Amino acid sequence: MKLIRFFSLCLLWALPRVVNAQYDAAFSHYWALQAYYNPAASGISEMLNIQGGYAMQMMGYEHAPATMILTADLPLWMLSNKHGVGGGFVNDRIGLFEHKNFFAQYAFHQKMFGGRFSLGARVGLLSETFDGSGLDLRESNDPAFPTSKTDGTAFDFSFGLRYTAKEWYAGFSALHAFSPMVELGDNNVNEYEVPAAFYLTGGYNIRLRNPLFKMQTSAILRSDLDNWRADVTARMLYNGPKGRLYLGAAYSPTISATVLVGGDFHGIQIGYSYEFYTSGVGALQGSHEINIGYVTDMSLFKKKRNRHQSVRIL
Repeated sequence: MKLIRFFSLCLLWALPRVVNAQYDAAFSHYWALQAYYNPAASGISEMLNIQGGYAMQMMGYEHAPATMILTADLPLWMLSNKHGVGGGFVNDRIGLFEHKNFFAQYAFHQKMFGGRFSLGARVGLLSETFDGSGLDLRESNDPAFPTSKTDGTAFDFSFGLRYTAKEWYAGFSALHAFSPMVELGDNNVNEYEVPAAFYLTGGYNIRLRNPLFKMQTSAILRSDLDNWRADVTARMLYNGPKGRLYLGAAYSPTISATVLVGGDFHGIQIGYSYEFYTSGVGALQGSHEINIGYVTDMSLFKKKRNRHQSVRIL
């Protein structure tokens, strides 16, 4: 009996999660976490890209979702810029469940039609924990429901493809492609099936007359074939001599509206967003999200770069 999965779905309906009961958390800074949503984006920027975030959803509700993410990707310059690698970790708490995802990924890039076509694959380990001690059951001896913490793990596989041009990109990915089944507890009485999730992503940079400003637009559509969510985002970017700042807004039909603000401070990218729910939960019980990133040129591995010579022969 898959009663754990049934209880999880009931919990997600009781607390209407922003992703319509989908397994993966929906980040407002999805445009900064492209390698997480599509493994084909690993190494696409030709720089070391480290991104971290923390989202606190539906503030004011008990057992509301809270998600932490940390990712990193880079090109393999010692081979060629055709190869990119990455990895990451996600810890997602919702109700009595805790989802953890450890993953590593690889992408192959090939120049094509003036841009770059990429293929990527990810392998990971899913860890599921259910805290049965938080249940209030009339029949405490019901073997279908655990009364203490139970956990289990399962192998995970994802893949994606992407095309990147000078001012735009588009991609498709399938996360948890084989819908892994996690068996909880020593007796494997309860099971948790992680549904496959499909993502369409894209973005376009709009150049303005003032070279210090640029409009960056992006969109993401996600679905597990039962539920779906779409987000459309526009950010006005100021690229001045002393730093970069952005101010933006996003809209998810029937779900929410979001404001975003951030910039680069001493080489560190910092962003904040607040999501107002337009139905069900209400605007005052919205979601806070913080994103922190660090991007640096991987010139250490490039030819004829970082060569050190004696000052006597310069």
